[in-house]
Amino acid sequence: MVTGAALALGTAAAMAPSAAADPVAPDPWVSVTPEGYHRFVVPQAEAERILGSKPAQVELQGNFGPAGTWSDLAMDPSGTDYPTQVGILQPGLYYYQYTATWPDRTKKSFKEPTSPVAVTAHPTWSTLFVPGPSVQWMADVAHGGTVADLAYDSPVDGAERDALVWTPPGYDPGRADAYPVLYLLADGSQSAREWAELGRAPQVLDNLAAEGGVADMVVVMADARGTDPRTELLDGVVAATRDAYHVTDDAAGQALAGIGDGAHHALTVLRTDPGVFSEVASFSGRLTGSISASTAREINAGTDRLRVYVGNVLDPAYNSTHDLLRTLERAGVEHEFDGVDPDTGGTWDTWREGLRDFASRVFQDDAGHGPREGHRPLDARYTPPAAGSITTPHVDADGIVTFETGTQWADAKGVTVWANWAPNGAWFRVPMTKVGDRWRLSMGPLDGFYYYRYVVDGVDEKDPADTVNTLTGVSPLFVPGENDRMLADAPEGQRGELSLLTYDSKVANEERKAYVWTPPGYDPDRAEPYPVLYLNHGGGQNYGDWVEVGRAPQILDNYSAQGGIVPMVVVMGNGNVPDFPTELLDNLAPAARAAYHIRSDAAGQGIAGLSMGAMNTLNTWLTRPGQFGWVGAFSGGLFFGTPQFDAAAVNAETRLARMYTGDKTDFTYQQTMNLLDLLEKNGVEHEFAGVTQGPHGFEVWSTNLIDLLPRLFREDGGTQGVELRAVVPEGQDGVLALSVADDGSGVTLDGPQQTGTALRFRGQLPAVTVTDSRTVAQAGVTGWAVTGQAYTFDSGARLLEGKHLGWTPRVETPRAGLVAGDARATALGGGEGLAVPGRLASATAEGRVGTATLGADLVLDVPVDTAPGEYAGTLSLTLFPVD
Repeated sequence: MVTGAALALGTAAAMAPSAAADPVAPDPWVSVTPEGYHRFVVPQAEAERILGSKPAQVELQGNFGPAGTWSDLAMDPSGTDYPTQVGILQPGLYYYQYTATWPDRTKKSFKEPTSPVAVTAHPTWSTLFVPGPSVQWMADVAHGGTVADLAYDSPVDGAERDALVWTPPGYDPGRADAYPVLYLLADGSQSAREWAELGRAPQVLDNLAAEGGVADMVVVMADARGTDPRTELLDGVVAATRDAYHVTDDAAGQALAGIGDGAHHALTVLRTDPGVFSEVASFSGRLTGSISASTAREINAGTDRLRVYVGNVLDPAYNSTHDLLRTLERAGVEHEFDGVDPDTGGTWDTWREGLRDFASRVFQDDAGHGPREGHRPLDARYTPPAAGSITTPHVDADGIVTFETGTQWADAKGVTVWANWAPNGAWFRVPMTKVGDRWRLSMGPLDGFYYYRYVVDGVDEKDPADTVNTLTGVSPLFVPGENDRMLADAPEGQRGELSLLTYDSKVANEERKAYVWTPPGYDPDRAEPYPVLYLNHGGGQNYGDWVEVGRAPQILDNYSAQGGIVPMVVVMGNGNVPDFPTELLDNLAPAARAAYHIRSDAAGQGIAGLSMGAMNTLNTWLTRPGQFGWVGAFSGGLFFGTPQFDAAAVNAETRLARMYTGDKTDFTYQQTMNLLDLLEKNGVEHEFAGVTQGPHGFEVWSTNLIDLLPRLFREDGGTQGVELRAVVPEGQDGVLALSVADDGSGVTLDGPQQTGTALRFRGQLPAVTVTDSRTVAQAGVTGWAVTGQAYTFDSGARLLEGKHLGWTPRVETPRAGLVAGDARATALGGGEGLAVPGRLASATAEGRVGTATLGADLVLDVPVDTAPGEYAGTLSLTLFPVD
């Protein structure tokens, strides 16, 4: 009996938020593919003209790595260009440059010559902003505040200097009350403009202003570096601002914050001139010296808020911030600590979010005083692993990973760690820093399974300290966390056994080895032999890759511990032979049957493989019908021609044939599409699992194996759960936006209830919120409507049409001009279900403005003879304006 149905809930809005209008980048060498990858293409001739000669290598460098780590990605020559692509990028701000390397390992960075300088302090950097709901708070806002240059003569050295000034929307220099003012100081390595260039301070402030989440204030972005930062700030920046803008000189209306050196200057002024600024913030800052008791009293009397921010242990100011907090505590200075940001270190990702938090608090009476949710205490200084103490990567409790080499590369000019930690599992190189005679790198937090190698002066080197992976050229790194839990080691006592099988190969004319995994509690004497899966590696690999890189034993162990798979034996052999079907059927399989208690019939034998192993799997399945009833092909096709096969004979014994592919960055994608066409045209029964996001690599193939294993050797179908999820775009001013509540736990449809003609499941649509803040000029006389449509529910073995899902809409926030849509009965209930769009609710011009909360009772009716299994589908909600 079917016990449930799985739904994935998606949303679509006809009017995109303004962030979508942000340019990808001013760099014409950058484009976005239809799949969402950012493609970088540098013309070779142009690069040589800029560089003056032809380099040995060109790389893309940028903060594309995990947690914003600066990383290198090769741009290998192709035709007349140096192309590469990155993605799919998470929403956010990225900065990057192109770097050339010559044979002597000298390097030179450059940018596309016609694009403007994006970062003043780094003239070869370019930036790109990837919009999305999670970063809507720093996207461009129409009709936001105004940013202008403020030039002044330095009172310290007489040089002309400048600052940036943001004035709020509607700034009125003639109003009665002067504006409060927030001064933001840059770090010593930054320019004042970096607050806007990488901090996106104007966008942060514009969004806060649009939400009513910030005081009506002026914000000045400046630097106070030089021999006398106090004078530069007070007699230069502050004085020039008062001359040019209608800002207050009252302490209650003045706030000061800074990054690094700028934070040090802000804290020093707090100590030397208490009461000049009523609110002060330190971002990754420090304070040298102590604070006397009398100064502490003056600070407390004249300061409404002192707030301290810091990133994780990778923030260079982590320990100095710890010392700052202890200094404030010992002196009795009242302060707030925002807590350690666990996700980022001393980067603009940390400071930008800190600015958003502080700006929303200044000059507000009820802003609160505690840390942001998820931030951690800072009770002790951080001590990294001592030099020479690391043999394999060190992983701390928070997912920070430290790599350190031996002294064998002491004379190298550059060493990087090359691993599959780029978006979607692509390979990025992260530069290491030389410390004494060793090279070291700390990065993170990381989460999940990775495999890596070192690159020493352009030459790949396996980690010499790795004694775990002996058959492959990479080394394993698993960081416990929320991701890739199926790839973690299962608890002791719940693991299967991994053993080596040695056998004679008459095809290869040599003794060969295979890994064999047997399930926990394997009993060679039980009455019923075990089903067996022959799992094949890819080209250039060997029998160790599924164990050392693909984590097949861990996946099998975790499934066994959960009771998620049929107990089976898995044989991972060596497929590097000219005649794979003969090698498997005449050599490896007989040896496995002699050594293990396994089945030999089609119903009890499965075969799967990746890339070349997928090709070998497909050839064996099609040309040896009756041997294997369960088949999986990962990123593979019939690369070297189509064999002759009898489709009827193949279908006769096949219980499941499931095909997989990575996305279009997987170079075998088209071969898989061709394979699907071939099977369809010849009437070979099969399933297509859909596209697995990612390239031609084990991130895709391990995911495919995780999907395949629970489906094997189940003649009576599987089990399943019920889930509703949505990506929620944030509402914003001036748009028509849709959001769906989802706390990440999912929604379960209750049932089934036997109605006599159907199995019925019931549940509730998560709260749907429509926000319409369009002006009359934007909306005219239009209202809006929300519709929903279901397509198919797929169990892998059977498809159920969207007509089986129905609903009864309702409006949770009734008002004039806002009405719920009609109920839609399922096909088994006498209706047409949601196979065609049904209206959830609609609003006229009278009822559209503001927010509206909508809901619906869901009902899923499926035939009583529906095959068991996990049925997954999508309910799409669409918002659009209507007359």
